[in-house]
Amino acid sequence: MDKAQQDALKKAAGIEAAKLIENGMIAGLGTGSTVRFLVDELGRRVQEEGLEFTGVTTSRRTQEQAESYGIKIVDIDDVDHIDVTIDGADEVDKNFNGIKGGGAALLWEKIVATNSDKIVWIVDESKVVDTIGKFPLPVEVIPFGAGHVVKEFEAKGYKPVLRLDAEGKEVRTDENNFVVDLHLGRIDHPQELAEDLINTVGVVEHGLFLNMVDKVIVGDPNGPRVMTNSNK
Repeated sequence: MDKAQQDALKKAAGIEAAKLIENGMIAGLGTGSTVRFLVDELGRRVQEEGLEFTGVTTSRRTQEQAESYGIKIVDIDDVDHIDVTIDGADEVDKNFNGIKGGGAALLWEKIVATNSDKIVWIVDESKVVDTIGKFPLPVEVIPFGAGHVVKEFEAKGYKPVLRLDAEGKEVRTDENNFVVDLHLGRIDHPQELAEDLINTVGVVEHGLFLNMVDKVIVGDPNGPRVMTNSNK
């Protein structure tokens, strides 16, 4: 699949998901290439249809995009709940376990998700897999002692790589932390891995989002299709 095809599927999923936002809602707006199409469509609805809702974003770049359309954005601590959060995912399997954090926003994404009544992911069909893990698993770590955390991950066989930008500098999250990507290949026991990672001193959060999502809207060449999590 080339980039143009992939973008078309992402856009279709984003437009479909935008239909879930209604007047008066408090909506979590995620981060990433697919969410950009979602925010574009929500911006169109705000400007052309008079849609009025309040957004809580998972990154500063989503906030800037949303506000450019006149969408009202507030801090998560200024709302008592979030009706629905729509976000992307880097991988999702049939058990609705997912990997997120390719855009280095995993901590804010997880905070917004855990405070949401419903969670919806929008992905193109390439993100739907049998077993998660081919996409490197992001782990957010504080800069102090990050080298020791990387060594600990190496000793456990997690194949960690400190994420660098195009200039060779450490990628910084919106909380000014580092991201370490674990090249695992496949994750057969995600719950155990999640426990191990979050209990590692220096780790702030990991990109395993396990059985959290209610629905996944998949951009498909035949039109968007919906995967519904019956365990939620």
